[in-house]
Amino acid sequence: MVNDNLGSSRNTVTIFHQNICGLRRKTDELISTISPNFPHVLCFSEHHLKTFELNQINISGYKLGAAYSRQDLKGGGVCIFVQNNLECTNIKLDKYCKEQDIEICVIKLTSILYNNNIIIMAVYRAPSGNFNLFLKRLDDILKLFYKVGSKIVLCGDINVDYLTEDVKKRQLNELLLTYNLTPIVHFPTRTLGSSSTAIDNIFLDTNTFYNYTVSPLYNGLADHDALLLTINNLNLQLYSHCTHTTRSLNTYSIEDFKIRLSYESWDSVFSHNESTDVDTLFNSFLNNYLRLFYTSFPSRKISVKSKNNSWITPDIRTSCKRKRFFYLLTKNSDDINLKNYYKQYCKTLTTAIQEAKSSMYNSRINNSLTK
Repeated sequence: MVNDNLGSSRNTVTIFHQNICGLRRKTDELISTISPNFPHVLCFSEHHLKTFELNQINISGYKLGAAYSRQDLKGGGVCIFVQNNLECTNIKLDKYCKEQDIEICVIKLTSILYNNNIIIMAVYRAPSGNFNLFLKRLDDILKLFYKVGSKIVLCGDINVDYLTEDVKKRQLNELLLTYNLTPIVHFPTRTLGSSSTAIDNIFLDTNTFYNYTVSPLYNGLADHDALLLTINNLNLQLYSHCTHTTRSLNTYSIEDFKIRLSYESWDSVFSHNESTDVDTLFNSFLNNYLRLFYTSFPSRKISVKSKNNSWITPDIRTSCKRKRFFYLLTKNSDDINLKNYYKQYCKTLTTAIQEAKSSMYNSRINNSLTK
């Protein structure tokens, strides 16, 4: 089993994709809906975040593997999160991206079973995007990674409906087939009223990944349903240990720090003449202070098993299941009362999640103070 309480089996790889229609303020409920069988990889299109905002997003048990954010236009963007203990490499493809036309990011995962790596791509093309440019850039990108026996998984919202037959679908299929990539999603991924489309899809080489399943995942976080791909008989390279850095703050170390401070002469600070600028004085003080601090409180790395998701109680899981139930009811209903009830239930669930997380952190703080 993988670390961080992430429950995916080690001999399978699970990849999640969703057009999230804005990732901000959705991560806690997302984690609740996929618990306890957390996918190894989370791919999102339309995260709607700038680069600095995306770097601040915290999905418990995951790290940001790769991302693309728009610089000029609002919305859009793609990103890939991977479990903390998975070895992955971010492959920068910003020079191939053009806002709305093609937005893509790529990670490389290390596989134990195969001699080469697994390439996972998340892509987005807006409905108004230049389709010919999209095909040209996607072709250029696939050429970078393709060779005989390549292990490529391409997922995203391309805004090509695979439930209908049209020129764009045919052109895209013809291009992808030259790299042995075929679509595997043939069910609706977005339903608005009486209209159902499959504009989100996953493409892979079914001769290489022959033992797989793909299914919809209804979470009500966006008007696009999530996709969950499970590839069997495939092991990924894991880090042997998940560690973090800590310092020992106890009665002895604190007293030692006080003593060292009392014996410090601070000559390097007070010996400067009056013309010395304030920044130089402060830096001199800070260097001496940190030298004493690091001596009294040395850092050390420890192996840990994360419990960051302990706030996901059975009641929270039950509430998420009920939300999915109401979400599916409202998708095909014109009942105003039902839709209003669903909206209120979503607000109540959000409040419950916030209170559960707050209670967990308060408990940790109280327990740390009693040690």
